[in-house]
Amino acid sequence: MDISTLSLARAQFVASLSFLALFLAVSLALAWVLLFFKIRARWSGHGGWTAAYRFWVRIFALAFVLTLAASVPVLIQIGSLWAGLMDKIGNVAGPLLGYGILSAFILKSCFLGVMLFGQRRVSDGAHTLAVLMVAVGQLVAVFWVLALQSWMQTPDGALLVDGRYQVYDWAAVVLNPSVGWRMAMVAVGAALAASFLMMGVTALQALRRPLGDGERSAFKTALVVATLASVMQLPVATGAGQLVAKLQPAKAAAAAGFWESGAEPQLVLFGWPDARNHTNLADVTLRNAGGMWLHRKPDGTYLGLDKYSGMLPPVALTFWSLRVAAGLGLLMLAVAWVTFLWTFRRGLDPSTLPRWWQRVVCGMMFSGGIAVVAGWWVSIIGLQPFAVNGTITQSEVLGSVSSSTVLYGLIGYGVLYALLLAAFAGMLFHAARYGVVPVRKLGGGTP
Repeated sequence: MDISTLSLARAQFVASLSFLALFLAVSLALAWVLLFFKIRARWSGHGGWTAAYRFWVRIFALAFVLTLAASVPVLIQIGSLWAGLMDKIGNVAGPLLGYGILSAFILKSCFLGVMLFGQRRVSDGAHTLAVLMVAVGQLVAVFWVLALQSWMQTPDGALLVDGRYQVYDWAAVVLNPSVGWRMAMVAVGAALAASFLMMGVTALQALRRPLGDGERSAFKTALVVATLASVMQLPVATGAGQLVAKLQPAKAAAAAGFWESGAEPQLVLFGWPDARNHTNLADVTLRNAGGMWLHRKPDGTYLGLDKYSGMLPPVALTFWSLRVAAGLGLLMLAVAWVTFLWTFRRGLDPSTLPRWWQRVVCGMMFSGGIAVVAGWWVSIIGLQPFAVNGTITQSEVLGSVSSSTVLYGLIGYGVLYALLLAAFAGMLFHAARYGVVPVRKLGGGTP
């Protein structure tokens, strides 16, 4: 087996999953934000909430389409790059993927047309119900996908018999040890990705022209979501990290840059992991502060990467992905709370911010999305070389494809994803420039 083929297959799959994770997070959070806009519009009768809905439903529709488009390459690559995977885990993966597709179709797709195109053709109550069902469907579909992804990280409820997993407890499969924390991480990450996108777009609009009621309503909502989610990320990340330390010690050690078992558990803030010499170059550490992120053996010593010779995850990528995610998380926490405190006595109005701070908020527009991708990199890359943690390696299930074929596919997907990202940004900025027609009043039906 050509090792370069395996490396290229990993890169291609990680790229596709990253693109999917980004727009899945944005569409998931925006679905619930849109529901909030609809409810506030019905209760208050204020046209600003309806204007906010009408603007951001366009961005949701675009993110939703890109999510569907991104899911196709992932499914194709599971069958082509990892041709042997479904043979080994099909008894687990098949039903979970089926539930996800079924719930997406019943609870989401059936109501999506009404949500996007029926605003003027049905009553406002029926349209609000459609938005609710789309949001619920999005959440349920994400749960089933995360249940499978979490099970591959921390398999439970099934045994590997003659090379194939056989399920003996479906409740343990679905509610595996990491699914709760992973769902919480996705929810918080999605909230930050969508809220900072909304705040950044509104700040850009404030730099160009006076804001309308809809734009102020959107910013106010996004700012509240950002301040709450930025605080929630701290306990969620702590709980998830401690679970990884307990059940995935190799990933935990790679993320911490901890090489020698039994050594002092320093917290490495920055550095460059040197896998050849098993050390961190130019590191900045806090002494004896990293123990909570590492697995401890029964004798009390901490487990390092030296115990996983030949089965190490890509240490540098795992290490730096975590620090990118954590660094952006802290930066979002600071920006969200400074903005909140700055505007609290002024009705959370972005127009009251100094122009230089509006530019700061605008510059943070995509920070939440980048943090989501970095977090997924920790999860996916840190699992390597395994496809299912501790049992099935990626080399075992790699399909019979040449390295040149995978390389061309990687280049093709890379170009496609770059074009789609550029198109999304272009349409987002175009929409931000022109906004929506102001809503004068809210009658019996949504105008």
